[in-house]
Amino acid sequence: MGRSSKDKRDIYYRLAKEDGWRARSAFKLLQLNDDFDLFNGVSRVVDLCAAPGSWSQVLSRKLIEERPENKDKVKIVAVDLQAMAPLPGVTQIQGDITKISTAHEIISHFEGEEADLVISDGAPDVTGLHDIDEYIQGQLLIAALNITTHLLKNGGVFVAKIFRGKDVDILYNQLKVFFSTVTICKPRSSRNSSIESFVVCQNYSPPAGYVPTMCNPLLVDPNQFKSLEGVNRIVVPFMACGDLSGYDSDQTYPLTTSIGGKEYQTLSPIQEPINPPYQTACLLKKTNGLASSDKTEQPQSRDL
Repeated sequence: MGRSSKDKRDIYYRLAKEDGWRARSAFKLLQLNDDFDLFNGVSRVVDLCAAPGSWSQVLSRKLIEERPENKDKVKIVAVDLQAMAPLPGVTQIQGDITKISTAHEIISHFEGEEADLVISDGAPDVTGLHDIDEYIQGQLLIAALNITTHLLKNGGVFVAKIFRGKDVDILYNQLKVFFSTVTICKPRSSRNSSIESFVVCQNYSPPAGYVPTMCNPLLVDPNQFKSLEGVNRIVVPFMACGDLSGYDSDQTYPLTTSIGGKEYQTLSPIQEPINPPYQTACLLKKTNGLASSDKTEQPQSRDL
């Protein structure tokens, strides 16, 4: 497969390299912001599960580069288990979002103040088994919500990736406990073939007397939800972001032979992974280490 194959198949992959984004996922946050104005009045932001850093890159450009007058006021903290290449104006924490120590470290960078916006584009390595993938993603979303309750100010906004499935209603209702408005969105740059969507949770208002804790198992048995009636069964509105005039993430676009008199050139990714978890497997594959080379088939004797 040639280097330009993915450029033909995925227009947003190509545009990300042309526009200098680390990953195509940057367009998802940009399109969510177009519809919800997420960055309006925001000065303290937390990016959970941030690596390789495309969403932090959007924050850096939108809140700092495009608003130089607010450069000294804006504080962006990116958190991930994996290392991430530096970004201007972004403080990085290599930590676990399920640990209370990580929440305390984030707050320390905000000098004791709370965040205006918390975002999370984290997702597990999918197996292709939707039930398993949806469950693991649900647990990751609950972990992001748990740490958000330690960080977000009243009236703040929380944005996170979600996999929509048959038992996802329980997640919607758990989010409605903490936010007055919860909307499920599908940015145009998110492929139609993908089960991912994004929850935009606005106006953080936890229940009276609620004490944030990492120990609360917020995701209960989905069967319990079936017995709920009336206002407790909340149908969360679903919205498709963008319109038909934009690029289609599932469409294959031809590579033009020349643009402005210049031949088309395939670009390398903006930021390669620093220390990916699959690095050892790639090395073993290159050195033929995945298959044992010293095993030889022994002839078997048979009594006739």
